[in-house]
Amino acid sequence: MSSFETILVERPEPAIVRVVMNRPEARNAQNLQMTYDLNAAFDAAVQDDAVKVIILAGNGPHFSSGHDLRPGGKNTAGVDFPPIGNWGGFAEPNAHGRFAREQEIYLQITRRWRNLAKPTIAEVHGKCIAGGLMLAWACDLIVASDDAQFCDPVVTMGVCGVEWFVHPWELGARKAKEFLFTADSWSAEEAHQLGMVNQVVPRAELASRVLELARRIATKPSFALKLTKEAVNRSVDVMGQPAAIDQAFALHQLCHAHNLQEFGMIVDPSGLHPSVRKPPAAAE
Repeated sequence: MSSFETILVERPEPAIVRVVMNRPEARNAQNLQMTYDLNAAFDAAVQDDAVKVIILAGNGPHFSSGHDLRPGGKNTAGVDFPPIGNWGGFAEPNAHGRFAREQEIYLQITRRWRNLAKPTIAEVHGKCIAGGLMLAWACDLIVASDDAQFCDPVVTMGVCGVEWFVHPWELGARKAKEFLFTADSWSAEEAHQLGMVNQVVPRAELASRVLELARRIATKPSFALKLTKEAVNRSVDVMGQPAAIDQAFALHQLCHAHNLQEFGMIVDPSGLHPSVRKPPAAAE
């Protein structure tokens, strides 16, 4: 089994792979290394014909605190890691380079994970914030512990929600507006009532309940599972989800451009945690 810097890959049973985000000290914030580690692990699981189900979980107290906005050693898309998308232009100045980077590491890669050919289950506990929502929403099923909380606070940073903008699809239009406008959190139970979460289980039973669900799925024929996922995903696509995500992504970039003019950085610094605030001169 491959070894990765930011994730663990487990094989609890021959037909099940469990990918565990393993940056507990950062509350599993998703940096560039984790993005490409996850992608490599997902690819390996898809290419292994014995695998029928992929579980995505998080080590530590929380599933994921979102995108890691702190500068890191390997933080240049298209340079530090081979790109998987089809945009290019990562070294271009201004909006061109920013658009290319976010196309690659947020939009295209999340769409790629959403379309993996095998069933995926998000095993969510604790906080699932902003970019963490994108990770969970890319999965086919979400099982949450009873203490799980979800939030997209990106509007407080002057941006219209995270890049994988499926809030109206996951929550319904009115609740999506409420949670975005207020930046409030919603509980696992409310997420279940809204249809975003499949099951809510006690925290102590989360891993075992997800594994049991994966076992039940893994008894089904591989090809039927793949085509069933394809049928449902394509039905949602026909309803217009890809076009809606693309137009929201364009508005997301407009927000960045406005913030850059207004504050000298691509987000409103008043909405950032103090640990990631940068003075205008250091803004990218």
